Amino acid sequence: MILFGVVSVILITGGPAVQQLMNALLSFVTSKYEWLYISIYVINFVFFIVLIFSKYGKIRFGKADPGKDYSSFQWGSMVFATAIDASILMLSATDPLQYLQHPAFGAKPLSADAFAYANVVGQFNWGPMAWMMFATATIAIAYTMYVKKIPVRRLSTVIPILRGDQFYKKVLRQFIDFLVVFGIMGGIGSSIGMEIPVIARVLSIIVGIKDTIYLKLFLFFILLILFSLTVYAGLNKGIKKLSAWHIYLAIIFLAIVLLVGPTKYLIGSEGHSLELMGQHFAALSFNKANAGTNGFAQHQTLFYWGWWLAYMPVMGLFIARISHGKTIRQVVIGMMTYGVGGCLSFYAVLGGYALWLQQSGTLNIVHILNTQGQAAVQAALITTLPMNKLMLIIFCVSCFIFLATTISSSAFIVSSFTSLDLSNGRQPSRWNRMAWVIVFIIFSLGIVVVGGFETVQAICTVAGFPLIFVCGLLLFSIYQSVTGREEMAKVKVPNYLPVVNLRPLQKIMINHHLLHNISQDDF
Repeated sequence: MILFGVVSVILITGGPAVQQLMNALLSFVTSKYEWLYISIYVINFVFFIVLIFSKYGKIRFGKADPGKDYSSFQWGSMVFATAIDASILMLSATDPLQYLQHPAFGAKPLSADAFAYANVVGQFNWGPMAWMMFATATIAIAYTMYVKKIPVRRLSTVIPILRGDQFYKKVLRQFIDFLVVFGIMGGIGSSIGMEIPVIARVLSIIVGIKDTIYLKLFLFFILLILFSLTVYAGLNKGIKKLSAWHIYLAIIFLAIVLLVGPTKYLIGSEGHSLELMGQHFAALSFNKANAGTNGFAQHQTLFYWGWWLAYMPVMGLFIARISHGKTIRQVVIGMMTYGVGGCLSFYAVLGGYALWLQQSGTLNIVHILNTQGQAAVQAALITTLPMNKLMLIIFCVSCFIFLATTISSSAFIVSSFTSLDLSNGRQPSRWNRMAWVIVFIIFSLGIVVVGGFETVQAICTVAGFPLIFVCGLLLFSIYQSVTGREEMAKVKVPNYLPVVNLRPLQKIMINHHLLHNISQDDF
């Protein structure tokens, strides 16, 4: 916590030097290690496709209990609401405009082909390969919690090869947990740092005041209060309610844009985008979009891959907690259904509407993006809608709830990581959760002060880089666990649990533990 406080101060006081340093780090990582980002995503995707359609996809995370387990809709709402913050409200509108000017697959900028491809790469970056990254930590943690019955408070707990009292294993466990917190800080800081300027711009239009640093500071203060109340309430009272409001507002906002906008255009455009994404899925997976200008599409994909990696541990811990009673297949396919479907809906409606404004000549929104930035695009787009004042208010409220859901969940998880003594089933202390909320706010303020979307991209990409190796360890751990190759007698049981000698039953358990946890019905 102290380390991130120091980094926050450096961000706030460093000025242009910090921005130059972050851009240099981004250039180094993406030029030297692009292949690592691409490789881990492809391996991860193929691994889970094979897993869910194999016999191991039927492994259930504990005995189903309809009275206690979340329904499919409740579960899906919480997954989507927690994973997706206000970034998608902005990026789903601005990404297609960027790709329109820097089109993939050899199209000429602003041409008919560019319009056709403009909404393809962005949706791929929020699509199945991205969401499958969350499955890595989710399945590893859920299996450890509900099948092995081992409490999980830190991600290092679910990696069997790191269990033991040897000094080097203890060091490695602490190092991995530090990398997880590092990634979470980078992801959350970037989210808030990206979205506060957008909210400030929209709010300035609603109330007629200037968009200054003081307005942004006021918004940070409001966020601090909102986050604090949610975290103080805890998981069930705070985050569960926010998730429900989050989904309802998102549906209302998208429905209004779809119904009052060019409905036929939006539906037809999305259908064509999905068709093109399917045709070019392999090329996109290996980051071979053949971008027309400066490799823009490739750089954007690496930025998103770093961002999803940064959020992977915290989302895995959260989704695993609410997945009791579900099978591996249900969890992964559920993430593909609710997560991918929700993200593509934003791109279909907001991205499609932004492209229609440009293509129809209604608004030169590309010019606004190039001259005034991403925050101005969102405000300009909403003001073209009927009841634009009301829509601007709905947008601002949605952004706050989107942020509050994600950041509150993250503060809950990070405080669990940093609690010295937390027995199974207990929540982290309120002061610990509150302290992390304050750290998140200060760190994000530093990113806003430094400014620039390039800084956000750099922080996300760099924060996600070390988690590539953590992801590899998690995949190996899942393989060991579900195939029964991990010797159960060697599982290190935490000190606060009764120690049972499993060696006499080792052969029986290895032969039959999978059968015991396989559901009787196919998904």
